[in-house]
Amino acid sequence: MQSFRIAKCNDCRDYHSLRRFNPEFSKSQPLSMNHTPILRDAETFDLPAVLDLNQAAVPHVSSVTLADMERFAEIAGYFRVAEVGGRVAGFLIALNPGHDYASDNYRWFNDNFDDFFYIDRIVIADNAQGKGLGAALYQQVILIAKAFAPRLTCEVNTQPPNPQSMAFHEGFGFKCVGTQQTEGGNKEVALLSLDFEPKA
Repeated sequence: MQSFRIAKCNDCRDYHSLRRFNPEFSKSQPLSMNHTPILRDAETFDLPAVLDLNQAAVPHVSSVTLADMERFAEIAGYFRVAEVGGRVAGFLIALNPGHDYASDNYRWFNDNFDDFFYIDRIVIADNAQGKGLGAALYQQVILIAKAFAPRLTCEVNTQPPNPQSMAFHEGFGFKCVGTQQTEGGNKEVALLSLDFEPKA
């Protein structure tokens, strides 16, 4: 079973220093799952690599710009990357309610729940799929969400269907709480919630 390190950014200071002086460093390193993956806060210099992963995953996630990623870095309640062998192999972004964010699905949760933690997007590099990175990021964001909100929310495409993603979320206990069409009816999503036990 793959093990993971949970790191704060100062645990990676040597790698970060090298990235600052050589932005191409991460692209020059082969991605090997022989390295122990590190889950850590996203830093400003990670954003170009995060953007590349995001754009490679379109249309499963929405297309964004570097300015959008910088905005996420400012407002996200959770923005962490999975680093493998010095490269960003995945990321997850989650938001608290109440932000001015032009997402139909985020707005749906704002309209229907007073309090929640919303997973806006998760992307894992193609050559790192099936290694447990997504599950590790979800396990961590669930722990964070439990401390701040009564539920963790997200959406999964149902038109076009994404049965793998639905099975993944159902495995964590997410339940469908609504559906809606987006992009002028070209897409339909199931709106999911993982409700936590009330605190004593």
